[in-house]
Amino acid sequence: MTFTPPAPFTTRPTLAGTFGMAASTHWIATASAQSVLERGGNAFDAAVAGAFVLHVVEPHLNGPGGDLVGVFATAEDPTPVVLMGQGPAPARASIAHYTAEGLDLVPGAGGLAAAVPGAVDAWLVLLRDHGTWELSEVLSYAIGYARDGHPLIAQAAATIARVADLFRDDWTSSADLWMPGGEPPRAGDVVRNPAYASVLEGLVHAAGPVRDEGGVGRAARIDAARREWREGFVADEAATFLRTPHRHSGGGMHSAVIDASDFAAFEAGYEPALTRDFRGVTIAKAGAWTQGPALVQTLALLEPLIDDLLDPSTERGAHTILEAQKLAFADREAWFGDASDAGAITGLFDEDYLAARRDLIGEEAATTFRPGRLSGAEPWTPPLRTAYDRAGGAGTGEPTVDRRGQTRGDTCHIDVADRWGNIISVTPSGGWLQSSPTIPALGFCLGTRLQMTWLEPGHPSSLEPGRRPRTTLTPTLTLRDGRPWFAMGSPGGDQQDQWQLLALLRMIVGGYRAQEAIDAPALHSTALPESFWPRTWTPAGAVVEDRLGDAVIGGLERRGHVVTRAGDWSLGRVSAVGREASEGSDATLLWAAANPRGMQGYAAGR
Repeated sequence: MTFTPPAPFTTRPTLAGTFGMAASTHWIATASAQSVLERGGNAFDAAVAGAFVLHVVEPHLNGPGGDLVGVFATAEDPTPVVLMGQGPAPARASIAHYTAEGLDLVPGAGGLAAAVPGAVDAWLVLLRDHGTWELSEVLSYAIGYARDGHPLIAQAAATIARVADLFRDDWTSSADLWMPGGEPPRAGDVVRNPAYASVLEGLVHAAGPVRDEGGVGRAARIDAARREWREGFVADEAATFLRTPHRHSGGGMHSAVIDASDFAAFEAGYEPALTRDFRGVTIAKAGAWTQGPALVQTLALLEPLIDDLLDPSTERGAHTILEAQKLAFADREAWFGDASDAGAITGLFDEDYLAARRDLIGEEAATTFRPGRLSGAEPWTPPLRTAYDRAGGAGTGEPTVDRRGQTRGDTCHIDVADRWGNIISVTPSGGWLQSSPTIPALGFCLGTRLQMTWLEPGHPSSLEPGRRPRTTLTPTLTLRDGRPWFAMGSPGGDQQDQWQLLALLRMIVGGYRAQEAIDAPALHSTALPESFWPRTWTPAGAVVEDRLGDAVIGGLERRGHVVTRAGDWSLGRVSAVGREASEGSDATLLWAAANPRGMQGYAAGR
């Protein structure tokens, strides 16, 4: 048996050219990023411009009150670098405070779930250090769409409709912004956010007094904008507004604990990437404060197996992939977090440890939670719930909301490659319009990343002041022969790395082109404690696209997987950009591909 070949039809081509490529979860962000490339900006200028546009056009998937994780390489240095835009827990965010509020989980919505916003500072740091444009030029796209308006996409309109009662009854400042006529907007309505436009104009204004025209002056202007964001109007307004008690998920009324001083204490920056080779390709991810090492560990578990067992389109392959992911994600729960021991994470990739874990993959679906022991230490096991009696009866899926404030937001993504050799992949998220009440003077709300911490002490991802929550955000950069090959990422919470894994296996092992891999049928495991409130799990659970086929799906069910069919085109939202040598010439080809599901992701380039 050979690896299943790609389908002869793809929803759109894998774009190819030599100038520049951009791909994202929204066509306007992609077009904005490509416009920057066309006007002489580099990949980092383009990514920042497109990302601020994503704040405006995908407000249900990300916002300036949220966070990001990026990974990139520059034309001068192919070494992968992580862009760290994950803010920590506020200084007053202690386990004792939350339990005193009667909570056993950090809420999924409301100001108590807010980590310090990290996305905006991270984008400005990236622009300062690796971009070439002035801040005013980069922000002009987002300011224009926020001030003059943009057509609201169907998913955003549906999200607002789902939280309409919550907005009317409790989060009235959100109703003022998103339902100005008293009713949810319709898909295609032109919506505006003048308050956020003013915030961005304020950052540009803060940069204005620095007159030096050289590189030093440009950096100083961007740092002036960063100070304004971290120490000025934004921090004061957010902290003051969220001090008023408001509705949280589960129905409780609470005040936020974030203060203006928390904004000032945080600075985004860079970290070395975690790298490991798989079948001759280097995979670069962020560290154990993200879920990124779980993808690398899954690949390490799969690497020595025959190709048939790595094919997601076959029964044996899908089963093996699901079982390997269960083991890696059990280790994620046991060992990952901002306080992870570096030796423990290294131990996950010890060959003897991997072999012992690999031996646990049987012919039947495992139904138990099985983290591994490292250096004789017992793994931590989180609360394992299949249901949560305080959840309030909300539905399932992302994003999900009820009038008590339960919400599972989603995420967006952007990738850019330029003709000079710069390449970047970033997954921004958080600060969804349904995260917490809109701060009227700012036009956005804060995020809910603290819901990914535990209120049980002593674990690397336990809630602790100043500690970053373990985020699901997890873009990927691959290298071949020491040079960047492609960058990719996906929205999807706990599914982000699971969906990327499928694309990686199909491209690296199966020889698929990027669009072929992105279009191919997807699946993922739900046999892991969710990172989002209310943090339940489904033992042996698997979700599949129906296009995987009745034979494969039936085979998974016979093996004991508890399968949920999700329709033909519902799972996997990967986009990617890449570089490779052109056959028969010394030219470098650039390429891009984007997810067709949901009918809003797009790639562009030439």
